[in-house]
Amino acid sequence: MIETSNWVPSGGLELEPNAFTTATAQSGSIALTAGPGAGKTEMLAQRADFLLRTNTCNFPKRILAISFKKDASENLKDRVTKRCGRELSSRLDSYTFHAFSKRLIDIFRPFLSGDDALDENYTIDRDYRAPRTQIKLEDLVPLANEIVRNCPVARNSIRQTYTDVFLDEFQDCTDAQFELIRHAFLGHQVRLVAVGDTKQTIMGWAGALEGIFLEFEKEFKATPLNLYQNFRSLPRIRRVHNSMVKDMDTEAAIDDEALQGDEGIVSIQEFENDDEEARWITESIITWRESGIPLKEIAVLCKMQPHLYAASLMARLTEQGIPFRNEQETQDLVCEPIFKIAVDYLIVLLGSGESDSWERLTSALSPEEFDDTDDFRARDWNQFIQAQKVVLNGSGDFDAAWLSVEALLHKLGDEGVTSLSVDYEDKARFEALVNSTKDQIKDCFDPPQECVQALKGLSEINAVRILTIHKCKGLEFHTVVVQGVEKETFWGDQEAASCAYFVAISRAKEQLVVTTSAYRERPDGHQGAWRTNRNAQSDFLGYVEPHVGGDS
Repeated sequence: MIETSNWVPSGGLELEPNAFTTATAQSGSIALTAGPGAGKTEMLAQRADFLLRTNTCNFPKRILAISFKKDASENLKDRVTKRCGRELSSRLDSYTFHAFSKRLIDIFRPFLSGDDALDENYTIDRDYRAPRTQIKLEDLVPLANEIVRNCPVARNSIRQTYTDVFLDEFQDCTDAQFELIRHAFLGHQVRLVAVGDTKQTIMGWAGALEGIFLEFEKEFKATPLNLYQNFRSLPRIRRVHNSMVKDMDTEAAIDDEALQGDEGIVSIQEFENDDEEARWITESIITWRESGIPLKEIAVLCKMQPHLYAASLMARLTEQGIPFRNEQETQDLVCEPIFKIAVDYLIVLLGSGESDSWERLTSALSPEEFDDTDDFRARDWNQFIQAQKVVLNGSGDFDAAWLSVEALLHKLGDEGVTSLSVDYEDKARFEALVNSTKDQIKDCFDPPQECVQALKGLSEINAVRILTIHKCKGLEFHTVVVQGVEKETFWGDQEAASCAYFVAISRAKEQLVVTTSAYRERPDGHQGAWRTNRNAQSDFLGYVEPHVGGDS
C-alpha cells in the first residue's frame, strides 16, 4: 500500500485536473459529466487504482461498479485489472443493473413474500411470469428494490460490503434503477461517483446539470464536475479547447506543455458573402473526400436553422451530387434507436445478404442484462428474425411488412423498448415515434420492387451531416466546419453562446474549420428578423487564431 499523497496515475498517464480530483476524492459523492473521448472509463479505472492501492477502500471492503451494458461492465473490469493487477482488481464487482439485481434476488430471495415469493430454481423469461417459478426480465430491478427497501439485513449487507460505488453512463438511469441506488446507499457513508455523457445537456460545465444527474446531485449532495478534454482530438485542436476552458473553468484547464504537438488542422476562413462560403466548403468537401475522408466524418455545424443558414451550401452540394443530410429535418427521427432498428430489420427481412444491416440489428438487439442468458437471447432473436423472413418471403407489400414490425415491437416488450432509450418510458412519445417511423417506411414501398433500396436510403450514413450545434451534442467527426462565427449568429446570453461554441469546436477530432461571412443573403421566404451585414465574433475567433495551422 502507498500513501494517498504519493499516488500517481497508473500507466504513466496524465489526468486533467477534474479527472484527478475525482480519482483521488476521499469523501463525498461526485456527479461527473463528460463528452465523447474524455476518458470516462479510464478515469474510473484510475479511481479504482487509487482506492485499492492506498487502501482508501479499506481491506476487505469492495468497490461496486454498475453499468448499463454488459460490454461496458466487462470493459471497466478489464481496464481496472490492467491498471492495478488481478489481486487488487478482484475486489471490484462490475455488474449491469440487471445482473446486480439478480445477485440480490439470489442471495436474499427468502425475504420475498406474497406474490413476489420465488422458489430456489426460479427462471427468467422476457414475456411470461408464473407464480414462484418464473419472473420476467423487467421484474429484476423492482424485486431487488423490494428486497433493499424492506429488508434491513440486505441493506446492511450491501453497505458493509462496499465503500465505493461507480455508476457508469448515468444519464441513462431509469427511475426504478435510481430508486435501487437510493434505497441501498442514501444516508450511508459510501462514496458514489456518477459518470455520464453531456449529450443530454448543452450546459455541461460549471455544475449545470439536468434530469437524473440533478436528482443525484441534490439527494447525495454530490459535487458536480466536468471533463473537458477530448483525448480523441489531435493536439492542435485540443489547444483550442483548452484556451476556452481557461476562461470558462480556470481550475479545470491543463498546462499548455501537456498539449504539445503539431498534429491536427485548424483554420479560419473569412468570406465576403455566403455564396463564396458555400462554394469554398463544397470544393473543400470534394477535396477531403478524394483524400480519403468519409463523407459521414464531415459535419457542418450551424448555430441555428440550417435550412436558412446553410441554404446556399445545400444548393451547392446538390449541384455537385454530394450526399448530405439536413439533420434539422431528419435527425429527431433518424437517430432514434427504434427507427434504426425498424429500418434495418426490414432490410434484413426483405433483402439478401445484408450484412451491414444484420450487424447493426443484432448489435442493437443483443442481450446486455446478465451472463447466463446471453446465448439463449441471441439464438432466440435469430430464430425470430429467420421466421419473420420466411413469412414475408421477399414480399414488397407494406401492410405485411408493418405487421412484421409490430411483431418485433411485441417481442421487445416494454422492458426491451425502454432499454433502447429511457425516453421511451413516455408511452405517448414512443407511440408518436412509431407512427412517424411507419409514415417514413411506407414511402419506401412505392414502388414495392424498390423498397429495399429505398430503406437503405433511410439508413444511409455516408453523407455530409448538416446540423445545429444543439443537435451535435454527443457526436464527433474527423472534420468539423463551424459556420458563421458572427455576432449576429452567436447573440443573446453570452454564457449560453460560449457554451454552444465550445460544444461545436469540441466535436472535431482531426480538422477544425471556423467560417465568417461579411454578408448573408436573406433566404427566400424568410419573414423574420435577418441582418444581411455581418460582424465576426472576434472573442470566439480569438480562441482559434493562435492555433491556426497544420497541413490540409
